[in-house]
Amino acid sequence: MHKAGFVNIVGKPNAGKSTLLNQLMGEKLAIVTQKAQTTRHRIFGIYNEEDLQIVFSDTPGVLDPKYGLQEKMMDVVKDSLQDADVFLFIVDVTDKAEQSEFLIDKLNKIPVPVLLLLNKIDQTNQQDLEKIATDWHEKIPKAEILPISALNSFNIEIILPKLKDMLPENPPYYDKEMYTDRPERFFVNEAIREKILLNYEKEIPYAVEVVTEQFKEKEGAIVIDSIIYVERDTQKGIIIGHKGEMIKKVGTEARIDLEKFFGKKIHLSLFVKVKKDWRKNDRDLKNFGYR
Repeated sequence: MHKAGFVNIVGKPNAGKSTLLNQLMGEKLAIVTQKAQTTRHRIFGIYNEEDLQIVFSDTPGVLDPKYGLQEKMMDVVKDSLQDADVFLFIVDVTDKAEQSEFLIDKLNKIPVPVLLLLNKIDQTNQQDLEKIATDWHEKIPKAEILPISALNSFNIEIILPKLKDMLPENPPYYDKEMYTDRPERFFVNEAIREKILLNYEKEIPYAVEVVTEQFKEKEGAIVIDSIIYVERDTQKGIIIGHKGEMIKKVGTEARIDLEKFFGKKIHLSLFVKVKKDWRKNDRDLKNFGYR
């Protein structure tokens, strides 16, 4: 008997969705920072056992969109609410349920099992946690509730067996050797964008898009050329930094992560270009892969 299915991870921004995906996969597929709206795309992580295949889907956090890019991100979330066998609804224990009314309403209407994960339980106590769990049970009665800490790996080992019980009998949807649906260049772009999120403040990280124009294996190494797009000339100057120090720092940190990810020497070159107001331009968004 082989089980297989799609498990979509949903929740508010910064609830811990990407950290959870990386923990479940045992591989860093999704970038993780403390900043909201870190995840922009839907990422499939394909977990395989001999008699099991789980296609995890990490999605952007639910938000009230203010411009074109955020509208595209919310379209991804809405699509993810159409095609799951199980939902992993991850909730920050410090958040109020009222902040997730959109998801609560959708998950109650969809005839699909829900595993509700109360994340960051190290930030509360046992008495408060019991009340939080009771409140959430009243909000989504069909959900099975599990307290976890994605960052500290607490109770993570319980999730996979629970999902296996919930999934239908199916042959695998993907080759058992695959662990994601994304190409190599996607992970290069995300590694660079993660370092920009970590090294720059205010609006800069959100005005950035990364495109890898060259990814070529050569003599046991990978040669990569990537362009960092920003919206204004002033942002270009901030990304580059005094005497190029900031972009050099981003490149070094991204290269170290990419060498771990690909297991090979990386030669990474970064360039910065201005594409005015790309987050509000439908053509630019489409060219950058936001459908």
